[in-house]
Amino acid sequence: MTTAPAPADTAVNGIRTALGIGGVVALIVGILILVWPLKTASVGTVIIAIYAIVSGLVYLGLGIFSKVRGLWSRIGHILLGIVFIAAGIVAFSNLTSATIFLAVFVGVFVGITWIVEGVVALTTLDGSSGRGWTIFYAIVSLLAGITLLFSPAIGAAFLWIFVGASLLVLGIVQIIRAFTFGKSA
Repeated sequence: MTTAPAPADTAVNGIRTALGIGGVVALIVGILILVWPLKTASVGTVIIAIYAIVSGLVYLGLGIFSKVRGLWSRIGHILLGIVFIAAGIVAFSNLTSATIFLAVFVGVFVGITWIVEGVVALTTLDGSSGRGWTIFYAIVSLLAGITLLFSPAIGAAFLWIFVGASLLVLGIVQIIRAFTFGKSA
């Protein structure tokens, strides 16, 4: 007669499975980004375009079929739906341009974010016990943000390759964790 596994064993096996699946997915995506960076960026753009069209249809449906929303809310939902659908169609109509636009947009967004982080870090100098590290962080953040703003496409390409390399390494580590999780030292 077989006995059922203990609840702790079932939980450990579930966690190991989740770690393993997550690691394999990260490893595969990391390899794809490193081997075919432009194609995987295009796939990401396709996923975003599909999301835009589906979201547009949902907003359109909310605007058309909602009985509880007011007139302006329904008009707003319809207009938002049309904008989302149009954005998705435009992205599909010229996938290469949409991918480049998305890369530049991300590059500019990250550049602005890093500049803001640098400025915010400088505003915390009074309460900081590590003033030198705070100033160092602020300078690096400001310089990185400004650099990214002046070359957002190149910066986004570098970030994309960094994401691929990170996913590759993290995927390997996650797979190792899946095999070792829950084992006694």
